[in-house]
Amino acid sequence: MNRIKTFIADDERPAREFLKTILNEIGMTDLAGEADNGADAVEMIRELKPDLAILDLKMPEMSGLEVVRTLRRPQMPLVIFATAYDDHAVQAFEVNAVDYLLKPVDKNRLAEALRRVAERLEESDWRSVEADKVKRAAAEIEDAVDSEPIERIPVRVRDEIYLIPTNEVASVVADGELLRITTSDNRKYVINHRLKDLELRLNEREFVRLSRGAIASLEQIERISPMPGGTLLVFLKNGQEIQSSRMQSRMIRSRLLKL
Repeated sequence: MNRIKTFIADDERPAREFLKTILNEIGMTDLAGEADNGADAVEMIRELKPDLAILDLKMPEMSGLEVVRTLRRPQMPLVIFATAYDDHAVQAFEVNAVDYLLKPVDKNRLAEALRRVAERLEESDWRSVEADKVKRAAAEIEDAVDSEPIERIPVRVRDEIYLIPTNEVASVVADGELLRITTSDNRKYVINHRLKDLELRLNEREFVRLSRGAIASLEQIERISPMPGGTLLVFLKNGQEIQSSRMQSRMIRSRLLKL
């Protein structure tokens, strides 16, 4: 059996290192490359032409779903999504015979997926077939996610749990393994959660990603100042100032600063 030329993309280095470790232990693959964001993943997949791409479903700047939407049929590898989604959303993958791995990734489950990949690579015209399947799955999973934004964020404070309405949230900023939530009236809360997983559950029409580690409410943005190097300084109505990344600044200009 030929070894599987594999590419991985995940914005978290520990997740990539763990995935590489278990791929090495299974021993069916050769690592062609890796990326920490979706935009780089698209360019590297086009250049490297891997047999398989293992994509984190949600990454800053461009998600795994957007990656597969961007690739053309001749460029499309076999795809395994790594996802924290619940069973309802995962059904979109199962219906379309697209492989997925629930995080944290299980070694035996990955080995099963790789065996299926090896079988698919024996089929003729597998790139076109995979392109059709994965694009259908991407459309269905986006519909499933977009239809269920949360309205409250549960926050534990000592022995009590507060339910913070999302329309009162001004910003969410990552601080190591923690998320620091600041409300429009400057109340502050801390939760143990990943920013990209929370972003999945927020209404994308109400929040905007400012950088790898920060999300802000569109309603709470008061003004924006250009900074050297192409970044932006975003001022919120509650007095917070958050600098956007260069890539997110381009998206903010397109989304917010054009009539």
